[in-house]
Amino acid sequence: MLLEQAPKELRASILRAADSPLARFRTDPQAAVDHLDHRAGGAVEARVRSFFGAEDSREIRVELHEVEREFPPMRSVPPEMAAEHKQMMHDKISGLELTLSIALEDGTWLNVDTRFQRPPLQWPIFSAVSFGFTAAFLIGVAFWYLLARLTWPLRRLAQAADRLGRGEENKPLPVAGPSEVRELTDTFNHMQERLVRTVADKTRIMAALGHDLRSPLTALRVHAEMVDEEETRDALVKSIEEMQDMVERTLAFARGMAISEAPETIELGEFLTELKCDMLNAFRLETDTPLQVRLRPQSMRRALRNVIENAVRYGDDVEVTYSREYDRASIWVRDHGPGIPETQLEEVFEPFFRVETSRSRETGGTGLGLSIARTIMRSHGGDVTLQNHPDGGLLARLDLPFSQSSNQQERTIS
Repeated sequence: MLLEQAPKELRASILRAADSPLARFRTDPQAAVDHLDHRAGGAVEARVRSFFGAEDSREIRVELHEVEREFPPMRSVPPEMAAEHKQMMHDKISGLELTLSIALEDGTWLNVDTRFQRPPLQWPIFSAVSFGFTAAFLIGVAFWYLLARLTWPLRRLAQAADRLGRGEENKPLPVAGPSEVRELTDTFNHMQERLVRTVADKTRIMAALGHDLRSPLTALRVHAEMVDEEETRDALVKSIEEMQDMVERTLAFARGMAISEAPETIELGEFLTELKCDMLNAFRLETDTPLQVRLRPQSMRRALRNVIENAVRYGDDVEVTYSREYDRASIWVRDHGPGIPETQLEEVFEPFFRVETSRSRETGGTGLGLSIARTIMRSHGGDVTLQNHPDGGLLARLDLPFSQSSNQQERTIS
């Protein structure tokens, strides 16, 4: 150390030369740092000791702490400059004081006092707010992109499944998104293709069967007309006509399973009013608030006609109402007839099934009307159920679910 190598009479001059506005040096018999439990200066002590070398084991004491009181300006700094600096720092200047005591070879101590300022983060409020909004926007866009990449294929798949359940025609969905979603979409496309192909094959088989049956039935009708005995001829013609009627109704049942008519969005009250006029006011209609539904008009008209005609045939004073049931529209058809046994409320939907004990003075039909109605309703994603009304008569409920797009639009409006 230069101070130890210089003569003692020159030490004062060396210390004065080393003094600066930021640090003051002096030699004293006692160390200015009088306690050894100050841990904050460990890094400073290691740094100072590195200047002396590893073989030097002199004692070095460090005391470092923050200034809690108002920080006075440095020496030799003009008052005007100090005031401007303080204003620029918004009066939030914090300071640190360092006291260093180094043992000298002659038993005295070199005491060093220094003080330095630690200015706060210089960030204007506008810049901070602008940065916060920009960061939030960028993070939001990134999250939106990631969520959209995952949820949009799932939402599109859900809408396609809803359309398939309602009997609407779907094009194969594009395979996109994460690997699991791509696999799910590809599986759905194959399932949809198999379902449509199966229904189409069954419909073609039924149509071909009906076509093949028409020819021999027509030939039988011609031969029956040539029978001389009137009673026998009438019996044969009646049987052939009954067989032709069953064939036509069977084909009608098959057409009810086919998906060919394009769906439309209609107002349910107006749709039922038109049906009432077509059926020559065969029932009473109570309209409620306007209700938009998506359906295949011709198929739905056929299903409603079958249910209402069944109610008119076996009951009196038929009432038709409709209402909204959360995610579906419900059409209620009630008659005031004798009803049917509870055990046969589901059996009447089986093809060609007829209630053993007639509900009316006369019987009719082939037992396909309710089967066709249920097939059509289920192709729309709905169903038909029957129950005996507590006050007498039979109550038919036709449920028609809203499409997902309709639900989303109504939620947006409300």
